[in-house]
Amino acid sequence: MRATLTALALILATTAAAEDGLISYTTDESFDDVIFGLENAILDEGLVVDHVSHTGDMLERTKGDVGSDVTIFTKADIYSFCSAKLSREVMEANPLNVMFCPYDIFVAVTPDKPGETMIGFRSYPEGEMKTIEALLDRIARSAVGLD
Repeated sequence: MRATLTALALILATTAAAEDGLISYTTDESFDDVIFGLENAILDEGLVVDHVSHTGDMLERTKGDVGSDVTIFTKADIYSFCSAKLSREVMEANPLNVMFCPYDIFVAVTPDKPGETMIGFRSYPEGEMKTIEALLDRIARSAVGLD
C-alpha cells in the first residue's frame, strides 16, 4: 500500500509538457536527484555521457558581462551523449540526420519555481528520428521515476 501511495504521489508531482519542439517533465525532486537519475538512466541504456554543459553556471557568471542582472536559472545542465547503434540506424536512413547528433537532455530549475525541477529534450521530425525521441523520452522518464 505504501509503495502504491508513493508511486501515486510521484506521478502527481511529475507533469509532462510538449510544446513547440520541446518535450519536458517537471517534478518536485531536487536538481541533484534528477541529475543522479539522469546519469543512471543514460548508463542503464548502455550509453556514455560525452559532455555536460553547465549552462546555468555560464549564464549566471556572464550576465554582468552582457549588461544583464537577470538570473535565468538557479541550476541548469545539459547532458550530451550518443548511441552508435541508433545513430548508425538513423543516419543510414538519412545521412543528414547527423545534424541531430549528439543527443541532449537538459535539467533545469528556475528562480520563479525553486521547488520544481524540469527535465526535457527537443522533439524530432517524423520518420526514423522518432526512434531517438523515444530513447530520450525513456531516459528522461526514468530519471524522474516514471518508467
